[in-house]
Amino acid sequence: MDNKFDFTKISDKCVKCGKCIQVCTIHNINGDEVTSPRGFLDLLGAYGRSELELDENAKQIFESCFLCTNCVDACNDSLGVDTMIENVRYDIAKKFGIAWYKRLAFWFLWHRKILDIAAKLGFVFKSCGFKTSDKFANSMQPRFSFPLVKKERLLPSVAKKSFMNSHPEFIDNGGSKTIGVFIGCMGNYAYTGIGEGILKIAKALKLNLHLMKKQACCGAPMYFTGDFKAVEKSAKFNIAYFEEILQSVDAIIVPEATCSGMLKVDYAHFFANDEEWKQRAQKVSEKIFMATEYFDKFTNLKAVLAGKRKTGKTITYHDSCHARKMQGVFKEPRNLLSINYDIKEMSDPNQCCGFGGVTMQTGNYKFSRAAGLSKITMIKDMPVRVVSAECSACKMQLNNALHIANLDKECVNPIELIAKILDD
Repeated sequence: MDNKFDFTKISDKCVKCGKCIQVCTIHNINGDEVTSPRGFLDLLGAYGRSELELDENAKQIFESCFLCTNCVDACNDSLGVDTMIENVRYDIAKKFGIAWYKRLAFWFLWHRKILDIAAKLGFVFKSCGFKTSDKFANSMQPRFSFPLVKKERLLPSVAKKSFMNSHPEFIDNGGSKTIGVFIGCMGNYAYTGIGEGILKIAKALKLNLHLMKKQACCGAPMYFTGDFKAVEKSAKFNIAYFEEILQSVDAIIVPEATCSGMLKVDYAHFFANDEEWKQRAQKVSEKIFMATEYFDKFTNLKAVLAGKRKTGKTITYHDSCHARKMQGVFKEPRNLLSINYDIKEMSDPNQCCGFGGVTMQTGNYKFSRAAGLSKITMIKDMPVRVVSAECSACKMQLNNALHIANLDKECVNPIELIAKILDD
């Protein structure tokens, strides 16, 4: 597979204004011009002109980007720095290969039935290496440091049974409409309360649900790592599957910003040089919505929630990069949550929390850790117990930072918060 983008053409459009540097997640942590959007663009331009070799140093630089898209959002020309980084990582993967543990993880994500078995075994034996958190739901902490995982970390805990295996594929709530649910891997195997929340909301709204049990991983972990062969396989499978499903459902909802961003936006980017699949990706994307986006725009959930009591609780909201900047979704969760909760905004809800993908969570964890702790400085003194975010990657990252800082606060998906209201 050849490069899809002309690095030099995009790099040459940069006027070096510096607006991007002020909002760059990695530059705010590692204050070096090289690790900034402007630096990335210069290096990628040099690479495109064959003036830069992809050596170990270049590899480390390009793998330091969080892919948060802050720079794209700030740029007057919306230069696709993130897309360029994703493509150069493909070249890096071809030259250096992909680490064995990443390849193993990607293999499991494609072989769901085997992953189901592995998850069950993980639940049974997790107490050997991990202890369940008393403060954070569906979370665990290593009993000792592993080569890639420090003892201080808080990680998602494998559920006893996956969300999709806990329910029939079709759930009839007696309604006239049916929507599909793309739950995402973390929501399926760890943060199962998100899916359970969707079930409660759909029941209250009399929306029938199709859990789409053949769904494959969206491919985001592979895309951010440069494993384009795996991305192509997952993307083509999902697009064809969505085309089939959309013949019998009105829409597909996704309670995960990273998954939704991949399905709605990045599939079309990935197939930039394949017109057939690009058009097919764009066509199905018209019927894919983040969960709060769909519930806010196309249902009477606001009216249902208005009939429930105000909790008197104050929460704050974190805007996932893949929700607000990639899909423009940020008002919708607030529209729903503000009916029963008081929302107090943090100083910069748009600042990246620092999850950054598989590479950032393993080889570059020091950067991810620093970004997470930077984010919670604006939360720690707020009179709130809950920060909400419609993204399991953000939930994992923020809870880890809150755990390290020993703060009595927790990140909870807005779907879970809404479901609690319906329980009362």
